[in-house]
Amino acid sequence: MQVPLLDLKSQYQSIKHDVMKITGEIFESQYFIMGPHVVQLEQEIAAYCGTKHAVGVSSGTDALLISLMAAQIGQGDIVITTPYTFFATVGSIVRVGARPAFVDIDPDTFNIDPQKLEKLFHDMDAETRTHVKGIIPVHLYGQCADMDPLTETAQKYDIVVIEDAAQAIGAEYKGNRAGSIGDLGCFSFFPSKNLGAFGDGGIVTTNSDHLHARLAILRSHGSKPKYYHKIIGGNFRLDALQAAIVSIKLKHLDAWTLARQENAARYNTLFQDAGLGEWVVLPAVTEDRHIYNQYVIRLKQKRDQLRQFLNEEGIGSEIYYPLPLHLQECFADLGYQQGDFPVAEQAALQTLALPVYPELTSDQQNYVVSKIKAFFQRGD
Repeated sequence: MQVPLLDLKSQYQSIKHDVMKITGEIFESQYFIMGPHVVQLEQEIAAYCGTKHAVGVSSGTDALLISLMAAQIGQGDIVITTPYTFFATVGSIVRVGARPAFVDIDPDTFNIDPQKLEKLFHDMDAETRTHVKGIIPVHLYGQCADMDPLTETAQKYDIVVIEDAAQAIGAEYKGNRAGSIGDLGCFSFFPSKNLGAFGDGGIVTTNSDHLHARLAILRSHGSKPKYYHKIIGGNFRLDALQAAIVSIKLKHLDAWTLARQENAARYNTLFQDAGLGEWVVLPAVTEDRHIYNQYVIRLKQKRDQLRQFLNEEGIGSEIYYPLPLHLQECFADLGYQQGDFPVAEQAALQTLALPVYPELTSDQQNYVVSKIKAFFQRGD
């Protein structure tokens, strides 16, 4: 049996008619950059996330970048985030001239640990603390970080909170949607995401009129009106094709999310019934809404050997992420060392994402768990 990590072809078949219809209309109009489809998606995403505004941009990475620019974070500033995330989170901080400072993660949720964040501030000298201008919590795997203590810390020190919600559209924290809790929320429409485009795309949410106005100007080279530039922006525009496709998919998102949640619950039952607790730690889930962009287990041993075995048995998997960012070669000048963030380092060695996409069948899930059980029962 073949069980791919993701099956976008099956998803496409369910929306093919609507996609072909709208793309045909766009081809006839020849209106490809920005325009009414982008405006429509912005309104729909703002409503879905429970925010006042949304600004469509060219990618999830650019959503982070333009958010930092809108918050006027730059040279000499410090932005705090997690070392256990995709490169774009930290790469965007460095690209605006700021310096990342890392906080280790919670061992259960893999999200930034609020207690360690407060300790970081406590240990900083007064001068360093004045340079901290932002916090970027990452809602990893589709589950929100513990936001209340993070926002309390941010308010205490008067710094901006930028939610990296690239994996978390529709996730909730105490009834509030991801992207509505901080000052800015950043989403990715990369094709593999729960809400993916047919190419790159992203969006930024905010409840601030001021930040919304800056985002809109920065998105088009900082011009307002056209050809007149008071600030320096970039080409962060979202194209109409991607906006229209995401808008079609958005109508199905809650049903797809429910299917992911059901698949995650089935995995939990299958793993428990298989008696794999000696080797496998299941995802820790709070009472909030987890959308399962990934279903990630922790292996107490032989993670890499298991992954190779699964691949040989036709089962897709992925490691998010094999090397924490504080140990990446390009960030060596930050001065971090092995052992500085032990929880993130351990997670990098033990975690494995399994297929959880909405079209996954119960037979496929049974096959996945049975093969994992077979691997550990081999005893080699």
